[in-house]
Amino acid sequence: MGLKLSSSAFSHGDEIPTAFTCDGTDLSPPLTWSGVPQGTQTIALIVDDPDAPDPAAPKMTWVHWILYNLPAAAKGLPEGVDSADLPAGTLEGLNDWKRTGYGGPCPPKGCHRYFFRLYALDQLLPDLHRPNKAKLTKAMASHILAETALMGTYQRHR
Repeated sequence: MGLKLSSSAFSHGDEIPTAFTCDGTDLSPPLTWSGVPQGTQTIALIVDDPDAPDPAAPKMTWVHWILYNLPAAAKGLPEGVDSADLPAGTLEGLNDWKRTGYGGPCPPKGCHRYFFRLYALDQLLPDLHRPNKAKLTKAMASHILAETALMGTYQRHR
């Protein structure tokens, strides 16, 4: 079966509802996962947008959310989860707004793709002290047992 990530708010390839963006309440969408491989010690989640700032001429990947050391037994995250409600042991990284927590889609131009990437890791990572994506990716590099992604799109309707 393999590692699988889904959301009850949107399907892979569909538009992310406005509630989960800067045009709505900017809450994190509900996420569920299954198929965590045997030997998984922790799970990491990175949400990013490779189409920033303009999908016609992307210049960077904008990071929206980083979580790591989620317990292997965790099956998902509820809608609007905040730091206090994360599973015990979960650590947070810095998004590109230089803060922890979820920052929803808020594209300045065009229709962007948002990738919710889930990683099953074979070890508990050390406290990386609010890492950015590059630091977390480097720490995970030789410990990924499986990975999957859920992609949603969003374009501001203003």
